[in-house]
Amino acid sequence: MADPSSKRLSSEFVTYAYLLLYIALSSGQIFFNKWVLSSKEINFPYPLGLTLLHMIFSSVLCFVLTKVLKIMKVEEGMTLDIYISSVIPIGAMFAMTLWLGNTAYLYISVAFAQMLKAIMPVAVFILGVAAGLEMMSCQMLLIMSVISFGVLVASYGEMDINWVGVVYQMGGVVGEALRLIFMEILVKRKGIKLNPISVMYYISPCSALCLLIPWIFLEKPKMEEAGTWNFPPLVLTLNSLCTFALNLSVFLVIQHTSALTIRVAGVVKDWVVVLLSAFLFADVNLTFINLCGYGIAIAGVAAYNNHKLKKEATKINSGQSQAQSLPLVASSSSNQ
Repeated sequence: MADPSSKRLSSEFVTYAYLLLYIALSSGQIFFNKWVLSSKEINFPYPLGLTLLHMIFSSVLCFVLTKVLKIMKVEEGMTLDIYISSVIPIGAMFAMTLWLGNTAYLYISVAFAQMLKAIMPVAVFILGVAAGLEMMSCQMLLIMSVISFGVLVASYGEMDINWVGVVYQMGGVVGEALRLIFMEILVKRKGIKLNPISVMYYISPCSALCLLIPWIFLEKPKMEEAGTWNFPPLVLTLNSLCTFALNLSVFLVIQHTSALTIRVAGVVKDWVVVLLSAFLFADVNLTFINLCGYGIAIAGVAAYNNHKLKKEATKINSGQSQAQSLPLVASSSSNQ
């Protein structure tokens, strides 16, 4: 029999490998999308179209892997009622998050976009209180105030702020917060458990349809009028494949750890993106106030994660915890 300590070390190695893979893919995908949307070589400033391509690619690849090649299996249990009440709202919010988040890259820098994302716990908490999922307390109010203050300071330190980009990014944050709330209300309470490929199999077509309708009216006429964009098939395939791999890595991390762990990993990823973007993109001018404000916000996020960890531990110790279902979509994908 294998030594228990060896098994534990092997398990820890796999977990850290998944975490590193997630951080690398998430950071790389952000830079990849920014380059595709902003580079003069490709000239493809269509974030809605790019996100739609990602979802179509994911839908087709999931179908091929599960129904044609039958390499992976889609778990049973999905009903029309669950799809309408759970998958469609979550898929719609997922589409909204990716669309608005990618659009923000046309107006603001990658670093500033990541700083604005730090406000996510505040949006989730406020909507959670409104939905009756969270309880207002002095501790949480203080944590939310710290995060909000940090984001305000980081915004104040932005040298060339574009409010259109800020509005798009905040819209993406609200969409992600709503997705998490819908997931809590409609999925976890129903005890749905799906493997990663099943999640993408059900969500991707729904998100693609939600993106197709606005694309027809908002971007399709512009693309037909311009007619000068050049998106090489190899670049398109690699970009879409990276998005698919990112989604898969998120679900793998959650399966081997927890949703809280990936939030902590997301904080590390955000710092990596902020610092690397200063070297990779000419439109990034980090200031001391930027970094101080972002540091304050991240401290608040860390306190929020610690609070959630203690809350989950209390539930487990009291025997009140229920089986955790795998979220239907990751926190961000294409623009994560």
